[in-house]
Amino acid sequence: MENGLSMLVVSAHSADFVWRAGGAIALHKKNGYRVKVVCLSYGERGESAKLWRKGEMTVEKVKAARQEEALRAADVLGAEVDFFDLGDYPLRVSDELLMRLVDVYREVQPAFVLSHSLKDPYNFDHPLAMHVAQEARIIAQAEGYLPGQKVVGAPPVYAFEPHQTEQCEWLPNTFLDITEVWDLKRRAIECMAGQEHLWEYYTRVAQQRGVQAKRNIGITARRSIDYAEAYQRVTPQVVGDLS
Repeated sequence: MENGLSMLVVSAHSADFVWRAGGAIALHKKNGYRVKVVCLSYGERGESAKLWRKGEMTVEKVKAARQEEALRAADVLGAEVDFFDLGDYPLRVSDELLMRLVDVYREVQPAFVLSHSLKDPYNFDHPLAMHVAQEARIIAQAEGYLPGQKVVGAPPVYAFEPHQTEQCEWLPNTFLDITEVWDLKRRAIECMAGQEHLWEYYTRVAQQRGVQAKRNIGITARRSIDYAEAYQRVTPQVVGDLS
């Protein structure tokens, strides 16, 4: 049953939203949210090595394979996906495409936004995606952009977990229990045939974060957490008390 709320995921490549936020997508969809994913790139150059090794490949064939995988994963998780096809290694975002993302914000009116870490020395496409996600959010809040349209409020922004946390200076401050939807995330992970080597890696990540999440809940709320996703909240939280 829909609850009238929405969430937005800005994914640099077509598989990123699955590894890093598949649990959040499935859980919030189950709780009635509309889920919108924007894939800025297919990851056709830097994240499709298995496909290229098959030989007789072209960029368009790789893009088509990556799109099919992402659509199948999104269907499992319950998400809508837009593919911006902005290139890969390097990913570049023009003002025109930035404003296209602004229009997505205005249309979706997200309650919160998920994207990449602010730094990533191994993949410059990732922090660029977060930069664009934040810039589009700010423009979508501006009364002077397309006056008369409903503006966006101040949806909190979370950076999902990068592949190498220490090098990205990413510190988790939010844990999401995804135990009840883990089977959906694992099914979505297995849709990403082009990066099969990451299936078990992100399963282990979810298990490890589950252990950490359990240690960070109050004694009265203590429950079994087998799988979790970790996030770094990058916008302030306004509360009425600090308990």
